[in-house]
Amino acid sequence: MQKVDIMEDKIKVDNIEINCLRTGNGDHKVFLLPGVVGTIWTDFSPQITGFDSKEFTVIAWDPPGYGKSRPPKRNFSDGFYERDADVAVKLIKVLNVDKCSFLGWSDGGITSLIIAAKYPQIVNKLVIWGVNTFVSHEDFNAYEKIRNIDDWSASMRNTMTNIYGHEGLQSLMNDWLNGMREIEEKRNGDICKEMVNKVIHPTLILHGAKDPLVPSKHYKFLHKNIPESKLHLFPDGKHNIHLKYAELFNKIVQSFLRGESTDEDFRCTL
Repeated sequence: MQKVDIMEDKIKVDNIEINCLRTGNGDHKVFLLPGVVGTIWTDFSPQITGFDSKEFTVIAWDPPGYGKSRPPKRNFSDGFYERDADVAVKLIKVLNVDKCSFLGWSDGGITSLIIAAKYPQIVNKLVIWGVNTFVSHEDFNAYEKIRNIDDWSASMRNTMTNIYGHEGLQSLMNDWLNGMREIEEKRNGDICKEMVNKVIHPTLILHGAKDPLVPSKHYKFLHKNIPESKLHLFPDGKHNIHLKYAELFNKIVQSFLRGESTDEDFRCTL
């Protein structure tokens, strides 16, 4: 197997140093966007090393305030998802990429949807999983169960405290939950719900049927309101299907990006 170079460095966007990775030589550019407190390597190692490097060029980032894209401290004030989308698009332009597909997990999927709605000309295809476009009281109660990082599994907690420290990670989770509470109270729970009907691109929605954080109402809303969407469910999957089922996930996603998949591949009962 041919060795493929992985380039990871910081790129200045506005006044922020964004940690960015690039690998592969393919014409099809794909941008990976991690979830809450996530980074390039905590969230996407199987995709970075598993995607076909001859067909795809993989780009990934640590969002502002996460991972190596610090300082500044992460800002969870109103509009933080929209700000992430704007910075991501500016990064793409700095990299001289005219168009790419966006692959977003959880919070990264929200950012991807906003990019597709606001900047349709730079989007090829969209792949999202574990994503919600609105937050209800029920959703917020589920998030509260993961507020205290001492309740996390030791492996997940240790991975993240190695990056942020215990106090830093707990502070990030508290601030994220406060930001979500503000969306629930001040925006009637609308994260990007009103933007979804502006997404005109071929979109693959993947979802773990046993996801404890994002219940079925969310993927059903997305599939109903994005006209060019396909849906694939992982019956036993939870929130991290791209890590738990990495080989199958990569196969399905690459097939979709190539345009090889058929409706038979996405036969799901809603």
